[in-house]
Amino acid sequence: MAIASKPYLREVSFRPDVQFDAQKYPFNIPAVGALDNLQFHADVTFFVGENGSGKSTVLEALALALGYSPEGGTKNVRLETTSSVSPLHASLRLSRSFQKPSDGYFLRAESFFNVATYMDEIGLLSSYGGKSLHARSHGEAFLTLLTDKFRGDGLYLLDEPEAALSPQRQLAALAAIHQLVKNDSQFIIATHSPILLSYPGARIFQFSSSGISPVAFEDTEHYSVTRDFLNNYPRRLEQLLSDE
Repeated sequence: MAIASKPYLREVSFRPDVQFDAQKYPFNIPAVGALDNLQFHADVTFFVGENGSGKSTVLEALALALGYSPEGGTKNVRLETTSSVSPLHASLRLSRSFQKPSDGYFLRAESFFNVATYMDEIGLLSSYGGKSLHARSHGEAFLTLLTDKFRGDGLYLLDEPEAALSPQRQLAALAAIHQLVKNDSQFIIATHSPILLSYPGARIFQFSSSGISPVAFEDTEHYSVTRDFLNNYPRRLEQLLSDE
């Protein structure tokens, strides 16, 4: 019987020889301290939580441990315009599949502009549809990654991709992610988007002051708050905007 190659990234844990100060950043973040033995879904894994909960810190550490530069792109992009990188990656041990993915990308919404500028400077735009990413809207540029740059059979790490996307484009992104999953791809995504979180069968990890715990889509705050607001928005606006 054939052994499945996915998930390409199976699990992350702390290296057995690692020693860290739980009072110092980033190990003082509860979710980071609880990172040991986190197992990824073969298709899509989501990190959710409030700002500062550690989800982007962990995603960055995974990317650096896999060989990506701090600002993202492919492994061939060696770009670092800031020195504010967490040391977490050096403490991690990654459990991987016997088979390596043939494609991969690390997307950081906050530094995607820098990566786009870098691609213009080196002139490698053929895999981005032959057109500068700066000649497109932010949302169009990101969808170009999903439809033109990502080839499938890949491991893709996305940090808050919805920052570039309207709700309609988030739906388009969801469909594109599904096509890539069917083409043997694995995604690990940090997001606040209830649209993206709805991907069927995905594993969702909640990052909080209690650590990291699995959560169902319908039990995420993203789903419950959005649903409550849309179903009761006149009353919720009255409560939020009241002078009393």
